[in-house]
Amino acid sequence: MAQYDVYPNPSHSAASGIPYVVMVQSGLLDALATRLTIPLSEIDAAAKVPTVLCPVIVVKGQRLHALAHYAAPLPAKVSRRPVDNVTAQSSALVSAIDAVLSGV
Repeated sequence: MAQYDVYPNPSHSAASGIPYVVMVQSGLLDALATRLTIPLSEIDAAAKVPTVLCPVIVVKGQRLHALAHYAAPLPAKVSRRPVDNVTAQSSALVSAIDAVLSGV
């Protein structure tokens, strides 16, 4: 598991609107049994979302909103094979987490 790897959403009931999660936890914490993830949601053109809090992340050519305010730990064992890695877009994810923590 690498930081910013993207995995299919392990929650089958939520996977239709939130197809992926991105693992944002530092690799320095790999000894923990959980990984902090941010859900990646399909974009609703009618919805207005704050772009700092919910940046657009591209996964396999699909534009998705990262829902940083829904960041949650998942058991490491549920994430098996990544479908993508979004390290190139990591600054948007870090800014979104900062927005959750500081409100800025």
